Amino acid sequence: MNDQYDAFNNPDESDTENNCSGGEGFSKDELSQIEQTGTITSAKGKHIIHCLSIIGQIEGHQELPSPAKTTKYEHLMPQLVAVEEAEDIEGLIILLNTVGGDVEAGLALAELIAGMTTPTVSLVLGGGHSIGVPLAVSAKHSFIVPSATMTIHPVRMSGLVLGVPQTMMYFEKMQERITRFVAANSRMTAERFNELSCRTGELVMDIGTVLDGQQAVEEGLIDEIGSLSCAIKCLYTMIESAGTQSNEETP
Repeated sequence: MNDQYDAFNNPDESDTENNCSGGEGFSKDELSQIEQTGTITSAKGKHIIHCLSIIGQIEGHQELPSPAKTTKYEHLMPQLVAVEEAEDIEGLIILLNTVGGDVEAGLALAELIAGMTTPTVSLVLGGGHSIGVPLAVSAKHSFIVPSATMTIHPVRMSGLVLGVPQTMMYFEKMQERITRFVAANSRMTAERFNELSCRTGELVMDIGTVLDGQQAVEEGLIDEIGSLSCAIKCLYTMIESAGTQSNEETP
């Protein structure tokens, strides 16, 4: 595991034998990191940024069947800590294409991202559904491509469910945690989020709302429409602004 995080602390170091021809592209170690973790630290632009991808289903305390594409939260949590602690990493970009997954695991990741001092930008590609919504808004600035969608719906539970009042209270408290987080990290109010979550007539076999990219921005859920170049440009601006502020505070 220590080898996995060496790239955070030494992003400029490379094995000349592993470099692609002409010194361009990624080394074998970097390609292996992308394949195994879906992350990479890029030092080839104006600033050193870390790219974190959250795809498929967010896996929580139980492993999902092997054919399913998953993002394991226990892999991402230490990476987020490493990014926050690495002095040479200046920013974090989060690429999202998720159908949702474990609520507590997703919310834990969202809280970690929201609490980082490192400049962060999220980009929703394809979909940012269910618990992917808090993850999308957890960054300091959020983008969504026009063709992407986001599904807002109430909390669900699989497996054994007891038909007692305490179960409903648990659902309500869990939903309140999600609603409170989204309202605190976006321009959407808690009332509007609950309204969209409980909307009927839009989903065939469920309640909730599907927002496309433009609608997500108009509703105040996402900050703006944009793609990769927009997200990177915004992240660079945030990095440079933070650097300027730091220099002004230095006596």
